[in-house]
Amino acid sequence: MTQRNSTEVIEFYLLGFGTQPEFCGLLFLVFLVIYIISMVGNSGMILLIKTDSRLQTPMYFFLQNLAFVDICYTTAITPKMLENFIVENKSISFGGCVMQLLVYATFATSDAYLLAAMAVDRYVAICKPLRYPIIMSRKICIHLVAGSYVLGSINASVHTGFTFSLTFCKSNNIDHFFCDVPPILTLSCSNIDINIRLLVVFVGFNLMFTMLVIIFSYMYIMATILKMSSNAGRKKTFSTCASHLTTVTIFYGTLSYIYLQPHSDNSQENMKVASIFYGIIIPMLNPLIYSLRNKEVKEAIRVLGKKFF
Repeated sequence: MTQRNSTEVIEFYLLGFGTQPEFCGLLFLVFLVIYIISMVGNSGMILLIKTDSRLQTPMYFFLQNLAFVDICYTTAITPKMLENFIVENKSISFGGCVMQLLVYATFATSDAYLLAAMAVDRYVAICKPLRYPIIMSRKICIHLVAGSYVLGSINASVHTGFTFSLTFCKSNNIDHFFCDVPPILTLSCSNIDINIRLLVVFVGFNLMFTMLVIIFSYMYIMATILKMSSNAGRKKTFSTCASHLTTVTIFYGTLSYIYLQPHSDNSQENMKVASIFYGIIIPMLNPLIYSLRNKEVKEAIRVLGKKFF
């Protein structure tokens, strides 16, 4: 995939939010704080799980990788967005745009498969507790995580390759704050029918497959919980799933809105808002959700705090 074969455009311009200059400084500070919290929270989660022996379980192995994925895909888009708030030249090179889309799509897709793997882990832990150490062995967990990254890479490579093989002659102004497939397709004077089909098929498959895995896992989990005679047991079992369910609801709701909504005149502005929530806010929320709603994580934080302070 080379620039001379695909397009005469050598750089793009990210239009962002069309914000008045006097508000750019404020937005820069707001998103900078969010980004710092996200980096500290997710890095802290990785460090905490790595150093606390009580958290060396499949559940936290997946959570550790989820934190890593959140760091990667928010870092793919947030620094450039922050830069564009404070500079006049909002350009991004053709190669930079390719890399941004490739990295973002890889880890965003991996995120979906990791959430599905975490749902399977909860299903086995609750519904098949005696076989849990055998089914969710270290080898199986590594394969599930590796599979998430491989599927994410395949999905990203297909979209990136087909998107940047187009000819761009309408404009080089991307009506977004980062390089994403839908706004880039609007700049092409080539036939984009196959690109739209690929977007619907690949994104639809990734969302539907992972959502079905999660839904069926929780159907069995709920059936098992309802069979429990102890109310305390039900509450404790459900509490172990609450953080994951919260993350899943936010993640899939936002992602479905971004990529599967019908096109309309204001859909691009709505997509920008949803993309902020999905690409910047959610990576900040995930470590907070898992630390505030998880007793083991809170206890590990307390012990680590005592050790250092």
